[in-house]
Amino acid sequence: MTGEPAEYRLYTDLAQWWPLISPPSQYAAEARYLAAAIGAADHRRDVLDLGSGGGHVAVHLKAGLAMTLVDLSEQMLAVSRKLNPDCEHRQGDMRTIRLGRTFDVVLVHDAIDYVTTETDLGLVIGTAFAHCRPAGLAVFVPDYLADTFTEQSGGGGAADQAGRRASFREWTWDPDPADCWVQSDYEFHLTDAAGHVEVVAETHRLGAFSRGTWRRLLGQAGFELTDPPRLGPRPGRQRPANLFTARRPA
Repeated sequence: MTGEPAEYRLYTDLAQWWPLISPPSQYAAEARYLAAAIGAADHRRDVLDLGSGGGHVAVHLKAGLAMTLVDLSEQMLAVSRKLNPDCEHRQGDMRTIRLGRTFDVVLVHDAIDYVTTETDLGLVIGTAFAHCRPAGLAVFVPDYLADTFTEQSGGGGAADQAGRRASFREWTWDPDPADCWVQSDYEFHLTDAAGHVEVVAETHRLGAFSRGTWRRLLGQAGFELTDPPRLGPRPGRQRPANLFTARRPA
């Protein structure tokens, strides 16, 4: 995995800024869709969240699900523990971690973006399979697919009651369409409570595999691909742009 999260300041010494750079509220609509999708699958309740980051998805899921949160970054886990003190947290690499137990659901949200080789993607899918109970469900939510990728830009940020402010701009583009990764260039403006400003520029390499690659690797791991549930339109519930669901055979 080239450009691992542990190598990026955003997930290490800048992790304390994560709740302002990407506030938990921004995940609410998509998390409601995921909660409904997981609940629709035989009312499963025991969930492993691989690559849980600051816990901004888990905070919206945990009311109805027992969540175990795994992330590579201890700093991000510290952020998540403050937000989700009632969830179990484990530090580990989603390519290789083995917890010695299985779950009704394994969720891999956008942390999967930091997998940039087909070999490592196969390892993460293997981890999900190893932790799925028979008939268990795996849900993968990559931000980018090679089939549909287009350049994009954006930004955001927030402030807290202590007077800290964070904002960012990003530009995501593909230096070489022949490979399986794209590049996001970020600029963060971080203002502490005393008014001191730090500007940080950082480039992240993110995976963008084809739909065919995803389907092939899921099948090779032993999963049976399933269609995401048709939940119908509902205000406040947003289907992710890219979603793969698969079941471990009973």
